Parts: sequence; C-alpha cells; structure tokens
Amino acid sequence: MARRLEPGRLVLATHNDGKLREIRGLIGPFGFDVVSAGELGLDEPEETGTTFKDNARTKAMAAMEATGLPALADDSGLCVEALDGAPGVGSGPG
Repeated sequence: MARRLEPGRLVLATHNDGKLREIRGLIGPFGFDVVSAGELGLDEPEETGTTFKDNARTKAMAAMEATGLPALADDSGLCVEALDGAPGVGSGPG
C-alpha cells in the first residue's frame, strides 16, 4: 500500500556531498530535512543489482532499515548506444 511522504527528516542514501547539496536544494524548501548516509556514518551497501533501479532500491532500503527514516537513493552510470548499452550498470564509481 502506498503512503504519502510527509515533510520531515529524510535520509539520502549517498556519501556524495554534491548529490546531498542538490537534493537539499530541491526538496528542502518543501519541509524536508535531508541528511545523508555519509553524515550518519552508514556503510554503503554492495550494489549487486542488474539495473540502476535495483541498485537505488538496495541503497534506499539499507538506509531506511538502518535509521527507521524514509530514504531516497539514486544510481547512475554510463550507457553508450553505440556499445549496445555498455558499460552499463557497473560503470559508476565504487
């Protein structure tokens, strides 16, 4: 069952300060107090998914389970059409 996300504290499942600043700027004005997994000292989970969505879900779930707070995550990489989508999901940092 879907729930409405209410303003309040939210964990951004990242250790990237640039992403943190960006998300704080985007959703902070709507009443969200965004704190990063890095600020909370959370470990980064292993990204074993076969899609960017799988990896984002893994990171968000790990942050939510560790803190009990709503969590937001993303995953990205490089997909080159001329290379049939390679290098793909494994191309990100880490």
